[in-house]
Order: sequence, then C-alpha cells, then structure tokens
Amino acid sequence: METEQLRYIRSKLHLIEDMVYQPFTVHGCSILLLYIRSIVDKRILREQIVIPLLRTGPSESEDVPFLERIENGSLFAMPFQEERDPEKIVDAIVAGSAVLYISGLSYFCNFAIDDYTKRAVSDSTNEVVLYGPQVAFIEHIDDNLSLLRHKIKHPDLKTEQLTIGHYTKTNVCVTYIEGICKEEVLDEVKKKLSEIDIDSTLGITYLTEFIEPHPFAVFPQFQYTERPDTVAAALLEGRVAVLQDGTPYAMIVPVTYFSLLQSAEDYYQRFYTASFTRLIRLIFVFVAFMLPSLYVAITTFHPEIIPTNLLITIAAARENIPFPALVEALMMELFFEGLREAGIRIPRPLGQTVSIIGAIVIGQAAVQAGIVSAPMVIVVSITGIASFIIPHYELGHSFRLLRFAVLLLGGTLGMLGIVIAVYLIYLQLVSIKSYGVPYLRPFAPTNFSEMKDAFLRVPRFLQKQRPSSFAGNNRKRGNSR
Repeated sequence: METEQLRYIRSKLHLIEDMVYQPFTVHGCSILLLYIRSIVDKRILREQIVIPLLRTGPSESEDVPFLERIENGSLFAMPFQEERDPEKIVDAIVAGSAVLYISGLSYFCNFAIDDYTKRAVSDSTNEVVLYGPQVAFIEHIDDNLSLLRHKIKHPDLKTEQLTIGHYTKTNVCVTYIEGICKEEVLDEVKKKLSEIDIDSTLGITYLTEFIEPHPFAVFPQFQYTERPDTVAAALLEGRVAVLQDGTPYAMIVPVTYFSLLQSAEDYYQRFYTASFTRLIRLIFVFVAFMLPSLYVAITTFHPEIIPTNLLITIAAARENIPFPALVEALMMELFFEGLREAGIRIPRPLGQTVSIIGAIVIGQAAVQAGIVSAPMVIVVSITGIASFIIPHYELGHSFRLLRFAVLLLGGTLGMLGIVIAVYLIYLQLVSIKSYGVPYLRPFAPTNFSEMKDAFLRVPRFLQKQRPSSFAGNNRKRGNSR
C-alpha cells in the first residue's frame, strides 16, 4: 500500500516520460526505486544499488537484520542521504538522484548519481595566451571546481553552495580563500545572492543585474573569465569568485577599471614585455574611445589646429561628400557595428572571411561612390581595430556605447562637447564602487604600493604584498597563516 509521501511523489512526476518506478521485495519489505533514466549513471545504479539489493536473499545470515544493515550503512558501499520531505525528494529525483523507498524505514534513501551529458574540457577560445595554461571552464560546475582545486591545493580554498531559480534550481557556488578575502565583501556577495528571487537563471549574467552595486552604471562591475588560472590568481589576491552550473564562465568581484584592462598573458610574459603591452593597450583604449569624436570635432569646428598640408588633403577628400562629418561618422560607425554583429552570427568558418571582405569591399565602394570620405574610413577602421585590443568584452562594449554619445557631443559642440563628455564619464568612474573598492583604485584614491601592477607590471619579487583593495588581514604574499 502506497504511503501519502509516495502518492505525492507520483503526482509530481507522473508526466515525465522516462521516469522509472522499479519495485523489489526483499525479506518481506516492499522496495521501490525511483529515478529518471536519462540523467542517472546507469552503471553506478546497477552496481551500487540494484545488485546489493538483489544479492540480499533468504539464504543470507540473519545475524544482522536487513533494515539494520541499511541503517548502519553496511549494505550499500556508496553513501546516501536520508530524506523525509517529499518536496526535497522530488527535487532530488529531477536533479539526477536515485531515491529508494523501503517499507519499514521512516525515511527515503537518496543516492546522488546524476550523469548529465557534458562536453570535455577544452582550450580557452576567448582568452587566448601563448605561454600559459590553455584549459578553460565547461558547463559542469563540479568539473570547474576540480580545475580550480587543481590550481590551489590548500584547505583554505572554500566553496559555499546556493540554489537559485524556482524552476531551474541551479547550483551556484561562491568560492574564496579563507583568511585572504575580506569578510565584509564575502558576506555582501552571499547576502545579495541569497536574496535573489527569480524563476530561472540560465547563465551567470542573469545574476549580475540583481547583485550589481550600481545597476545603472555603464561600466561593468564584474569580471567574467573562462580561465581557471585567472580565477585562481584573483582568489589569491583576496577576491571572490562565483561559479554557476551550466555556465562555462566564472564571475569575479570586486573589480577595478585597471583590473579589467589586464590580460592573463601579462603574467606569463617577462615584465618588460608585459609593461610595454599594457601601455600599448592604454593608448589604443583612448583611440577606440576618442578618435572619431576628435576627428569630427576638429574638422568641423577647429580646422585651424590641423597642419596645412593635412587639412588640404582632408578637404580634397571631403569635397564631394554630401553629408556633414558627424552624419558621415555615425553612418560608418553604425555600419561597422552591424558588420561586427553579423560576423558573430555568421557560421564560424565564414564569419571572419565575410567580415574582412565586407569591410574592404563596401568601404572601397562607398569611397568611390562619394558617400563617405577615405579619411573617415581610415578613422573608423583604426577605431574598430583598437576596440578589439581591450581584453574584456564588457569593458569594450561600454566604450562602444559611450563612443556614440561622445561623438554626438563632439559633432555638435566641438571640443567643448568632448570635454563635457569626458568630465561626465570621469564623474561616473570616480563614483562607482565595486563591493567597497573604488573603481579607479589605485589612482583615485591614490595608493602607490598598488601601482606596481596597474599601468606597468613590476617583477614578481617586488610585489611582496597583496593589493589592500582586495585582500583582508593576510596581505603578505607567501604567508599561509
């Protein structure tokens, strides 16, 4: 006779096509094994659960009763969790567990034997380095934690798990190094995650809109990475990482503007090369953000500051162009953004080829047709190339959006408009704090000790302390409490 708990479980799971109800009778006890066939490990199910039950027959010694053997853990080699709440039992089954009902026991035996389809660990595709590790996260959170623990073999590496999403019931893991990270940052991250009340979270970016300190700021306040070594380096600085099941990226907090301009490659090259690369990156960030606006503002309002020979060349190129420089720049920028988006949507083998050929052919045709000038094509092309130098996509996207606002102000008010735009952006930058850390740290407020790893990268033997912006009490590198 079915209990009320079993009737509830059946009512919740009755329309799942591959749901299995496998009955047994052992020593007069009615046994029912419940699981979803497509998401459990069938080998473990057979070897660790079914076979031990079937081998328990009447001829076996009765010195230890059957139920007592289950309760003391001598029947099954693998551990199980006792469950009494039918709602938790249903959640466990749909999450990939096999649940065993035995008449005579006051609880259900929950065996976690989930076996979801997953891809193998692969190389990093979006954060490529020449000399460093090539491995990247995948969509399975246990494998990601394994990759992370392979990097940091220390008992102070802690993980705390939450479940978010009423329907998806997604596992989210907060990872940190105890004694290095700041307790107030960790507590705030856990508090904000625990307060999220949504139906589903299909990607870790779903969570950011709920836990961003400044949700309406243009600039990102989180760092996303697919590299375990980048996460490990952040944890060793005192930061906190959040991993989500089903997402091949980790989210790191807190961040600063300068940490988003750093690449994993910086730490696998010699400090001379890394420092030079960072300076090049900073120059091209300025180019990607300001070049179209400066070109439009100067050619429209301040031609007197252009050298005469260059001014004559630009004027000759623009002689038959029917549009003002501002309209011309907006057209080309929108075209470039559309081409970039199309390159992402086109199948990978064709994307790069179509993007390059499209840019060359259409740009050349537009110049010959007299729709845009050749200098404008050059400016927009340089700007587009410079935007790809920004290591983190979120920061680059922020600059892409702001470039249009600065372009409009520069094209209508000249250099005054650009100064106003830069001032407003700077005001936002200095007002942002990522979990208590000023966004422009270590330059605003100034901290000279942390400048060793900002614009330049000094040798590691000179970086004897962790950044005070991220680390707690244990700031000395090499100190393991």
